[in-house]
Order: sequence, then C-alpha cells, then structure tokens
Amino acid sequence: MKRNREWLRTGAEFMLLALIQEQDRYGYEIIKELEARSENTFEMKEGTLYPILHRMEASGYLKSYMAKGDNEKKRKYYRITTAGQKQLEEERAIWEQFSNSVKRVVNAPQTITST
Repeated sequence: MKRNREWLRTGAEFMLLALIQEQDRYGYEIIKELEARSENTFEMKEGTLYPILHRMEASGYLKSYMAKGDNEKKRKYYRITTAGQKQLEEERAIWEQFSNSVKRVVNAPQTITST
C-alpha cells in the first residue's frame, strides 16, 4: 500500500529509536522486528534503513559498534545515545499529541449540518 510507505518515511526515525532503545540491534534484526511488530504493514529495505541509521548516527542519536552475534558472525550494532533518548522522548510527545488529535476528529459524534 502506497500510504504505508509515506507513513514509514515520516515515522521511521521515531520507530527505529524506539526499537533500538529496547536493546542494541543490528540492521537485519531491525528490519525483521519492524515488520513483525507492524504485522508487515511497514517493510523496509536495507537500502532505505542504512542511510537512516547513518543519518541518526551523524546526528548523535545512535552509536555503532562491531560485535559477534549468536552465530559468531561479526555484525554492526546500533545503540541509542543520551541525545537519542531525548529525541525519542520528544518524538513520543509529538506522536501522542498528533494521534490524540486525529482520534478526536475521526471518533467525534457525527453532526448534521444544514445547508
């Protein structure tokens, strides 16, 4: 669905910060977790993910490091920084205000207007 791509584009940093806040994660793991939690509503390709992660790292929201995973393969992991935590809190506040405002509009009782 085209609309889902637009939602993903605008909310990607927010969702990625939330996933990485829970635990340090590597790229493929982030993609799979995003898909699973959204019940495949949000599907992200590596070519989309890594530029976002690099931009967030350049902004100081994430730090990366190399470590061995479960299968002893070295992977690049990302962890959230203090600046990233602060950004996530700000994004959550904005999201709460936005989503509550949308709910008030779409869930309001229907009124009949005369013309």
